[in-house]
Amino acid sequence: MSTIDMLLLGVGVSADAFAVSICKGLCLNQFDRGYATKIAILFGFFQGMMTFLGYYVGYAFIDLIKNIDHWMAFILLFFIGAKMVYESLTSEKETEYICPVEVKFDMKEMLVLAVATSIDALAVGLSLLAFEVNILKPSSIIALTTFAFSFVAVYIGFKFGDKFKKSSEIIGGCILIFIGFKILIEHLIDHGFLNH
Repeated sequence: MSTIDMLLLGVGVSADAFAVSICKGLCLNQFDRGYATKIAILFGFFQGMMTFLGYYVGYAFIDLIKNIDHWMAFILLFFIGAKMVYESLTSEKETEYICPVEVKFDMKEMLVLAVATSIDALAVGLSLLAFEVNILKPSSIIALTTFAFSFVAVYIGFKFGDKFKKSSEIIGGCILIFIGFKILIEHLIDHGFLNH
């Protein structure tokens, strides 16, 4: 897996954190770098950690899944991506974001959001068993990508409102589906299934 592939994976799995970060920026009267940085650190940390955990949970069962790891990667990434696109397109209800009188960083709320938006990263970590990679590299890239996207998203929320929330989830989902197909096709080519 190339660094570009890892970056694309980072962009894909950070879509949920991006969308939530936009919502967190909606209520800001002026852009607060400290507030945005705290959100970005939390989301980035959990995305990277969940990717790492997913890989090692799968690694414990490597003997059972080594012959189907490429199919698992394809199915997991396709399912996660399709779910993101479907939920974005079928959501009829516009989110009413009611701003509190005082905008402050609520650690309990943000921990819940960070865990909720990084659950998919567990499956992504599991899918990386299809490659001979040092998991520290992709999990670090995913963490840094999520950090950057989340920080920028708070500013976008402050500046432009929630116009980009739905499109970010659709784009992220499509990227994950693309990577899933890429993994499967590369495996089939390597094993001669598509050489005729």
